Amino acid sequence: MARAWLILADILVTLLLFLSFILFYLYPPALPKKKEVNTMVQSSLIIPSEQNITFETIIQILPEQNDTMTYEEFMSMADARMYEIITVNQFLDDTLEERLTDLSANIGDAVFIRIFKKESILEVWIRTETEYEHLKDYTICAYSGELGPKLKEGDRQSPEGFYKVKKHQLNPNSKFHLSFNLGYPNKYDKAHNRTGSFLMVHGNCVSIGCYAMTNAKIEEIYDLVESALEKGQKYVQVHVYPFRMTEENMALYSENEWYDFWMNLKEGYDYFEAEHLPPLVKVENKSYTIHEGNE
Repeated sequence: MARAWLILADILVTLLLFLSFILFYLYPPALPKKKEVNTMVQSSLIIPSEQNITFETIIQILPEQNDTMTYEEFMSMADARMYEIITVNQFLDDTLEERLTDLSANIGDAVFIRIFKKESILEVWIRTETEYEHLKDYTICAYSGELGPKLKEGDRQSPEGFYKVKKHQLNPNSKFHLSFNLGYPNKYDKAHNRTGSFLMVHGNCVSIGCYAMTNAKIEEIYDLVESALEKGQKYVQVHVYPFRMTEENMALYSENEWYDFWMNLKEGYDYFEAEHLPPLVKVENKSYTIHEGNE
């Protein structure tokens, strides 16, 4: 008798499972209409080119959202961010020759450099026709100190600000393979009684206040800068920032002691982002002032 009840129970379970499959097929569950997205990761985060990009990675780099969004909006945002990642990696991974070909540019054309400490990235932009275009990114091998400007000789801090590189600042015989001097202290630094010397971008991957690259990378960067100066560019501007000066990043550092200084730097960052032309930078009343570029 007990065996008969067990057989009957098995039959009922099988029937229930079969019924469940039928209902699932006839009435599939709808996709969720809302999905909560709340991240604490900065939207400017760059994924190293060797890292595998997964669905979880996309979620981590989405900008912070305090409200809900539809599934379709979420997927659209993920697709857009994935495109951004691929584009950024293009500047890191493609060779200099490939990028020059892509832009129909040549070594010797005018160049402009931006350095971002936190991201450890040196960007090179090149003049094509009416504006500068993003040519190449190089990973900074080493820099010293923390976020914030250099204040005095020996503080082992890498500078932040707006600098110019002229012919006499190039050093092809540097003990660090190749180098060019940033021109620290500039007029702004001197107005704030900041001291220091020989602050450079160089090779050899060691730093005591400088921005150090691998030898192979400094050879490309140096060639671009030297050739532009040889072909008539008066100076190469080098803008050094603590991080990408987005509104999100500025909000993250709103309580930092250097926030006001960084807001001043952001004026130059915003100008280039809008115009794709380096601004004319002056120092007035101990502050940087940004004017229409004349390059």
